Amino acid sequence: MNNIYSVGQVNSYVRNMFTQDYFLQKLQVKGEVSNCKYHTSGHIYFSLKDETGTLSCVMFAGQRKGLAFRMKDGDQVVVAGTIDVYQRDGRYQMYAREITLEGAGDLYRRFLLLKQELEEMGMFAQEYKQEIPRFVKRLGVVTAPTGAAVQDIRNISLRRNPYLQIVLYPALVQGEGAPESIMKGIRILDGLDLDVIIVGRGGGSIEDLWAFNDERVARAIFECQTPVISAVGHETDFTIADFVADLRAPTPSAAAELAVFDYKSIVDAVDSSRERLHRAMWGKLQLLKSRLDQYQVRMQYLNPQGRLRDRQQYAADMEERLYKGMEAKLREKRNLLALYLEKYAGLSPLRKLNQGYSYVTDIQGHAVTSIEGIREKDRLFIAVTDGRVETEVIGTNKEGPWLK
Repeated sequence: MNNIYSVGQVNSYVRNMFTQDYFLQKLQVKGEVSNCKYHTSGHIYFSLKDETGTLSCVMFAGQRKGLAFRMKDGDQVVVAGTIDVYQRDGRYQMYAREITLEGAGDLYRRFLLLKQELEEMGMFAQEYKQEIPRFVKRLGVVTAPTGAAVQDIRNISLRRNPYLQIVLYPALVQGEGAPESIMKGIRILDGLDLDVIIVGRGGGSIEDLWAFNDERVARAIFECQTPVISAVGHETDFTIADFVADLRAPTPSAAAELAVFDYKSIVDAVDSSRERLHRAMWGKLQLLKSRLDQYQVRMQYLNPQGRLRDRQQYAADMEERLYKGMEAKLREKRNLLALYLEKYAGLSPLRKLNQGYSYVTDIQGHAVTSIEGIREKDRLFIAVTDGRVETEVIGTNKEGPWLK
């Protein structure tokens, strides 16, 4: 009589055949990505296809370090991993350990080699990371002068703190000369007494982001005395600059959020603290006044003069201690308030004007922050501490000591 097997037994037998096949345990497969889905669990489900067929694939969340770009339908990739049977459904699929864009494999290997070398040198060590200041007044940015990245950083930073001073170094962020340009920008801004420097760009392929995997850029960030926030590409993009920087932001917008404090929330917090202090002191005064009233009522029933004198002296002592304590507490809070007000005064536009800065607008009242769009004979207005200067443009020049 023939043996009869269950479905589970057959699937288990087939799976054992797959796991015992050495060829299927270390495999690289090339194909086009289709049906790519990023699950909320962190797993990635997709298929590889070519003109002859389709192969189901999965990359579990724990293996995501083997993916250096955001994969999408239509990408031509090389997947390294194993072929195994998903026993519950009785179907086989590929379990990916590493995924590289076809043609980008050499770049990815160079990335891993440099990452290992710099890590062994200690350049990623936490002990070398500088703390990002809480109150940033002067922000440096090394990125392309046009594009979404610089606009996002500028808009979000000034929305959070309209008194922030932003110093932009317009750098090449991809292509020939980009590493040297980024490195030069970091070193120039490091000498300008800034609080934080953001180094980054928008998203792109591994080739587009390659300048931020250059050892020269990594060393410039590591040697920078000013704290550096990296903001390269999208949340899933990682570069050497991210590992060397003092803080990694997933996007340029997030970098602005991390670097710049919310001015309004700080002012609101001070106002709230002052109100709480006032309520607490008033409540304390009312409580002590109530106790004094109780003592006075009780004293009316204590006829002996000695006890009366004792209670009077005790009440006087309590009153003296109360007022001394109140005066000390008020002095402490006044000093703290003066300290906060001094910090906020440092953010005042008038203070900036008194330090030699000026505010330039065109004839429509728009702020002039770039020579782009400025033509000869244009009328400009320059606000200084004691008035406004009306001037006419005789020429523009992109050269300057801060750009060399």
